[in-house]
Amino acid sequence: MTFHLQRHLELHRPTAAADSRKAARGLFDTARNAGEPVEPAVVDTALLLVSELVTNAIRHTDGDCSLDLELGADGLGIDVTDFSTADPRPRQPDDRGGGGWGWNLVNQLGSDVAVRHREGGKTVHVRVPC
Repeated sequence: MTFHLQRHLELHRPTAAADSRKAARGLFDTARNAGEPVEPAVVDTALLLVSELVTNAIRHTDGDCSLDLELGADGLGIDVTDFSTADPRPRQPDDRGGGGWGWNLVNQLGSDVAVRHREGGKTVHVRVPC
């Protein structure tokens, strides 16, 4: 991949997760249309992680969130910013549909996972290597 694509999106309930997946898919479509396709497994992983991070931000914090995507030669950087200062924490996954999968998936499937605190909130970052 020889170029750099970025997207920023302000996300609002209740369509935040769907809107985030649409934005990520659009970024990959732009890359493909420019002759720089990304492997389907990378796209699938990225869409899952974008959805999980945004869903966690909406479910576990008060207010809306924002999404920043950065696609380059080394992969996709995902940043989700919300208005909570609490760190994400792993939970025991519940096989009966009670949650607990998201943060575990982020840490298993992504790389460079980091939480950056800022005044009035935080940004959760993860990279999906290409």
